[in-house]
Amino acid sequence: MTKLSGTQPGTPDLLGATPQAGGVNFSLFSYHASQVELLLFDRPDQAQPSAVFRLDPDIHRTGSYWHIFIPGLKAGQLYGYRLHGPYQPEQGLRFDPAKLLLDPYARAVIDDLYDRDEAARYGVENLATAMKSVVVDLAGYDWAGDQPLRRPFYDAAIYEMHVRGFTKHPSSGLPEDKRGTYAGLIEKIPYLQQLGIKIVELLPVFQFDRQSAPGGRPNYWGYEPVAFFAPHRAYSSRQDPLGPVDEFRDMVKALHRAGIEVILDVVFNHTAEDNQDGPTISLRGIDNRVYYILDPDNRAEYFNDSGVGNTLNGNHTIVRRLIMDSLRYWVQHMHVDGFRFDLASVLSRGEDNRPLKDPPILWDIDSDPVLAGTRIIAEAWDAAGLYQVGSFIGDRWGVWNGRYRDTVRRFVKSDTGTVSDLVDAISGSFKVFSQLDRDPMRSVNFITAHDGFTLNDLVSYDDKHNQANGEDNRDGNSQNDSWNCGVEGPTDDPQVETLRQRQLRNFFTILLTSQGRPMFLMGDEVRRTQQGNNNAYSQDNEISWFDWSQVDTHGDLLRFVRGLLHFRQNSRLYRDRRYWFEPEGADIIWHGVRLGQPDWGENSHSLAFELLNPTDPTVQEHFYVLLNAYWEPLEFDLPELPEGRRWARLVDTARPSPKDFSEPAEALPDDRHAYLAQARSAVVLIEQRVSHEKTAS
Repeated sequence: MTKLSGTQPGTPDLLGATPQAGGVNFSLFSYHASQVELLLFDRPDQAQPSAVFRLDPDIHRTGSYWHIFIPGLKAGQLYGYRLHGPYQPEQGLRFDPAKLLLDPYARAVIDDLYDRDEAARYGVENLATAMKSVVVDLAGYDWAGDQPLRRPFYDAAIYEMHVRGFTKHPSSGLPEDKRGTYAGLIEKIPYLQQLGIKIVELLPVFQFDRQSAPGGRPNYWGYEPVAFFAPHRAYSSRQDPLGPVDEFRDMVKALHRAGIEVILDVVFNHTAEDNQDGPTISLRGIDNRVYYILDPDNRAEYFNDSGVGNTLNGNHTIVRRLIMDSLRYWVQHMHVDGFRFDLASVLSRGEDNRPLKDPPILWDIDSDPVLAGTRIIAEAWDAAGLYQVGSFIGDRWGVWNGRYRDTVRRFVKSDTGTVSDLVDAISGSFKVFSQLDRDPMRSVNFITAHDGFTLNDLVSYDDKHNQANGEDNRDGNSQNDSWNCGVEGPTDDPQVETLRQRQLRNFFTILLTSQGRPMFLMGDEVRRTQQGNNNAYSQDNEISWFDWSQVDTHGDLLRFVRGLLHFRQNSRLYRDRRYWFEPEGADIIWHGVRLGQPDWGENSHSLAFELLNPTDPTVQEHFYVLLNAYWEPLEFDLPELPEGRRWARLVDTARPSPKDFSEPAEALPDDRHAYLAQARSAVVLIEQRVSHEKTAS
């Protein structure tokens, strides 16, 4: 063991490893530990450390913070901790001094030789195979003036994407060392720009345990975090210890230059240490009783509100600080624009696991001045039955609207009893949120996300096909509100294919003409398929990856989506911060096949609405949207227009490409007083001045 000669006591207020003049300050919280050792390594594969510093509690402990300053250390230094203390699982204490532990504030992690099984065996030393923390110096990076964008973009859609899956497929055309990386994503920014994307939401990029999926399969999605400050190493094309940090910043800077915001999907509800049989990687070995919510009747067991084994104790003072410090770090030092919180309802639970009326951590996030300009979005439910889509607290939180998803799916597949719910879904879901003082952008509208069918599979499969996951097709949701249009899976039947194409366009039309923040899944615009797998969390292969050949194969759908996005982004009506039916907001007028006679009945399958803003003469916009989910054509009356004005067709999903989206809109004949919407179709008409151009048929 190296003696402490030359070291200094250090300071507790610089949590993590902080480079300073002449060395590095280390600070770690542990209330229950009796002894803390800091271990230094020169290489990831070392079975024994290069140096060990045993912290003297009389010198290197202030309150519950253990700290030390070591001269001569620099960025890139590998390190970890060993903590001594009681191993009394029934009391919630799980110290294991054989385990090398990650610093909860580590800015980078080396996991090249990590062995999860070894980390799970109590008393077995794992220095050579443990993940190791890396000292990072954040100074010196050239941001070239970049800052988080903090743009309103009320009309912008969110594109949910996976960093690795976006470019890993061989068809990406990238060099192999760039596929599936932050650098690879940079190469594909022109595609995002051409599509019209202004916000990307990245599936988890915090360092996660790649080995945590059952049966030896890889953890692909990344919902098993181990370090809340470190960009995931496997997503970097650079293999040096500091590479992931700089490459992630390169990616953010490049996206910002392209006018694209970056939202991170963050997981603060659990960690990869899982249940009582899981590995000891970091928090469990540092202070299990502080960091996790334990069963008070048997503290050897964890409450499992996340569905994967443990629940982070998010409203404990120390854990709150960890979460807030992490969020501030990603905004201040990594320049991200916002966060989507996985299973955010878990964070409303107190230390007794019961929901709190005013959860401190959620209000901290909502009101923090550093986060004030960021987007914060909640997945407002958890795996233990808490569902808060209409009641999630806070003044700024957006919410994934699962009810919107279910309603639109059911309407498009022609289920009964859906029209009245669809009316609310299209107009901002006020009945769900029931608060007029809230921004209608609070509703994040989506039809598909990473968890579930892709949009193509939603119209191609009646049932999930998850056999590749190795769980006998028991995993994944069995209630998908999907319809295969007559054939299960791929088909050469032209009638089935035509119907599927129409249904895809129907979904996009409803999504992009609804009030609220639209979100859609990577590849839905080019019919990305997962072969019917609706739970591809462990499929790090072509089942999940974006197949770039589909950009050409399904260029017609891509063109349609791009056109609708452009239409929405250029409409002032979709920037309205008030619900459409509010005073001084845009007017929304509901119709059925007859004007002013919407059919809310149980057996209704049609709806029409006008959207206009009569109170603001500068907004010369007037739209008419016809939705026919019936299996036969329906003729809809057209609203009368002033002299010199007429309707023009922007969208008709029943028409073959490129007539499904007309750029510019095709003027209808002046004497047209009705429109025949074909079976299972959507139509968007816009008001135009009469011109002498050729009219549509």
